[in-house]
Amino acid sequence: MRDIWDLVVVGGGPAGSAAALRAKQLRPRARVLLLDKADFPRDKACGDGIAAHGGDELALLGVPDLIADYRPTDRLSVISPGGARVLATVARPNRVVPREVFDARLVDAARARGVEVRRHRVRAIAARKDHVVVDDRLATRTLVAADGANSTVRRLAGIPAGPERHTAIAVRGYADVPVDDDVQFIAMQQEGWPAYAWSFPIGDGTANIGFGMLLPSLRATGLPGRQVLHGRLAELLPDLPARRLKAHHLPLSPGRPKPGTGRVLLAGDAAGLVNPLTGEGIYYALLSGRLAGEAAVEAVGDPLGAYRRTLRGALGAHLLTTDVLARAAQSPRFIDAAIDVAARRGEVFDLLVEVGLGAGTVPLPLALAVVGRWLRGGPPASAGVRRRG
Repeated sequence: MRDIWDLVVVGGGPAGSAAALRAKQLRPRARVLLLDKADFPRDKACGDGIAAHGGDELALLGVPDLIADYRPTDRLSVISPGGARVLATVARPNRVVPREVFDARLVDAARARGVEVRRHRVRAIAARKDHVVVDDRLATRTLVAADGANSTVRRLAGIPAGPERHTAIAVRGYADVPVDDDVQFIAMQQEGWPAYAWSFPIGDGTANIGFGMLLPSLRATGLPGRQVLHGRLAELLPDLPARRLKAHHLPLSPGRPKPGTGRVLLAGDAAGLVNPLTGEGIYYALLSGRLAGEAAVEAVGDPLGAYRRTLRGALGAHLLTTDVLARAAQSPRFIDAAIDVAARRGEVFDLLVEVGLGAGTVPLPLALAVVGRWLRGGPPASAGVRRRG
């Protein structure tokens, strides 16, 4: 431990790579080490959707063309639990990039910027006054935990995970689709709500497909998880037989832990930053990772304080919005109302996309429109597909 790193990041996914990239972007001479237990490329169970907001983060990190070779997708179709439907053009297109590709490209970009990348599994951390010691041999002024939903660093730092009631589980696979399929599709299920299946075409004749639900709801079925998850995916997407099925946990943001302790900062899934309405986490990961990297090199005296402030400024109002909406969304009729109004009003559709995939909030007039439709009840008026754009 003759040398002290300016930043050690654990986890080479979007949050960890973003932290490393940002630190070197702001302080090219900073000594930054990125650790991951796996070699890259490696598969990661995920929906693979990268919203335009994630693209904005890539641009801020100085890698705007990282996924430019993947086809943009600008149409989104959603079916609510009660059958309300909307098919519309999003204001800004999204992309679908397998994590095996996306994460490896981010790690390569970090390495090209001067970040040292090592394969290493962290087993112990020890806090000191002005640094953290990792496995008795690495010392760093700031340690960023970006090692996922089951974060080892978070556990070692003594920060409890979010409660099970705020944890979802999803199964992801891939299926063959027509090459010209360019619609991202979400089908919600009333049984065991909240629960939904998705199909996100990549653009090469395959689509990322999956099904997710809350972990307590899955356990309440009394059936093997594999049977429930695989069975409901096949039920909701009967024409898309899946391969490479793999399950993963989603720590939803209403149950997020505190963002760190001492000189340990949590980012991405390790911080419980997953949208409770959509399961989206890549944008949050890139954003929180970037802010953690900034704090590590620009606020060396108090990185956690700086990180808390910038994270609150970027996501505070949005997370409050999603917390409130997640409570309302426990009623499937509320979601029916939201999708029904979105099918009629383009600005509501755009707002739902901003809240579900970005950092949007809900203006009062639009909230009242959805609540009014919810209170009126009755079957969804949008019995057919509504088209816009």
